[in-house]
Amino acid sequence: MLSLSPLSLDSAMLDEARAFLRIDQECDDPSLETILLAAIRHAEEFTGQLLIRRAVQQILPSSSQWQKLSVAPVVSVDALIGIPADGARFPIDPAHYTARIDGSGDGYVSVRRPGAAGRVEIEYTAGLSPSWDTLPESLRLGILRMTGYLFAHRDDPADAGPPAAVAALLRPWRRIRLFA
Repeated sequence: MLSLSPLSLDSAMLDEARAFLRIDQECDDPSLETILLAAIRHAEEFTGQLLIRRAVQQILPSSSQWQKLSVAPVVSVDALIGIPADGARFPIDPAHYTARIDGSGDGYVSVRRPGAAGRVEIEYTAGLSPSWDTLPESLRLGILRMTGYLFAHRDDPADAGPPAAVAALLRPWRRIRLFA
């Protein structure tokens, strides 16, 4: 099981999207927020990484083998919570597990002494940038271009798909995972 904390839009994101789309009034804000969140999610799916940092919770089997976390880039592993078959959840002492983050931002955990836990919930922080303002320019522009595309074509039945410029802006940030 994987759970991401919701991404909250701040005024800087909305102001930049409004300026990019040349929207003067705030009457379209609910629609714009929904479209901007969809554009960010599209960019995250395309690049294979969270772009703006947020909390992640992931449940894995308790194992002394290294297990790779699903979301990247990992910034920190904050806590492990033991989940026993019966009884209440409990925090696992940091001395009883090891967490590491490699140079590409992939996170791994190994639980040496899980106690009664058959599974563990890993609480960690992941994301390329701490905020919209510090997101690399090409990613911001790709998201804004995708927002503009979704905004302009929201009722178009003959939609041909996003413009190639969106993929061109996001492609350098794409993480490709190869599976054996």
